[in-house]
Amino acid sequence: MTLRNAGVGQTVTVSKITGVGAIKRRIMDMGLTKGTSVYVRKVAPLGDPIEVTVRGYELSLRKADAELIEVQ
Repeated sequence: MTLRNAGVGQTVTVSKITGVGAIKRRIMDMGLTKGTSVYVRKVAPLGDPIEVTVRGYELSLRKADAELIEVQ
């Protein structure tokens, strides 16, 4: 399952980041690393962006970026 598929109010754990190169580095720099808990706060009406809470701060992600983050 990817972060894009996680439901609002759900807490998930990052298991893998499938992106490569600069995109993977940018996602990891935002604090989304393997083993990190992520709480899905909101999803915009059209599904983009997704607002999550990670490591104590709010973060907005595009659907394309959320699709690269595998969670459990």
